[in-house]
Amino acid sequence: MLNNVAHKDLRVIARYGAQFGDNVGTVLTFPTEYGDVQREYPIFFRKDAHSGEFQSVALLGFQADENLFLDEHGWQAAYVPGIVARGPFLIGFQNQELDGESRKAPVIHIDLDNPRVSSTEGEPVFLPQGGNTRYLDRIGAILQGIHQGLAVSKAMFEAFHAYDLIEPVNVEIKFNEEEQFNLRGLYTISEDKLRKLDGDALFKLNNAGFLQGAFLVIASLNNVKKLIDMKHRRRRDGVRVAATS
Repeated sequence: MLNNVAHKDLRVIARYGAQFGDNVGTVLTFPTEYGDVQREYPIFFRKDAHSGEFQSVALLGFQADENLFLDEHGWQAAYVPGIVARGPFLIGFQNQELDGESRKAPVIHIDLDNPRVSSTEGEPVFLPQGGNTRYLDRIGAILQGIHQGLAVSKAMFEAFHAYDLIEPVNVEIKFNEEEQFNLRGLYTISEDKLRKLDGDALFKLNNAGFLQGAFLVIASLNNVKKLIDMKHRRRRDGVRVAATS
């Protein structure tokens, strides 16, 4: 658990790079950040391998170890998904006495084995007097969004399932005979079934705040073309570098 005594000199490297595990093809995302995520990335659903429950993912590339937003200068997007931006921090729970009752309260934890953790480089976590830095306050807000997003996500998928709105989708991309990708196990919102919902169903989805989420997921799929264009540019850049060498 993070505290300003044991971790008074703690620093965190806030930049992004493959050495920090950022070169991945998908990352978890949450309904609480759909508005920001859909401006940059395609949003899909997939089933958790262990629980079988649906979760949201932002597609970053066409291979497991390909993040097309990552280059030698860092992460090239206006918004970095919270699960990445949180760095080595995560939410844990601690029993606390609240109004005479013992309850589990969320508190910030840190993975000290994370490669971003340092004592000499990066953003300080605490002020010299022990208070939180702006960086830690920002991390706290990100973690709060993730914590809220987990709860919202469960309720959202229950509603989508109740109205049979989730459908499987195959993302098939062919660049040439040697380089083609077929991303399976992904799901999205059925536009046809959403369009056919009656007024009562639409009212209930909207009242719960999930109708906007469905529209944002659908709108985000336009970013697949953006990813394809980024892949083409990266391939062309790779050919030029090889030719120069």
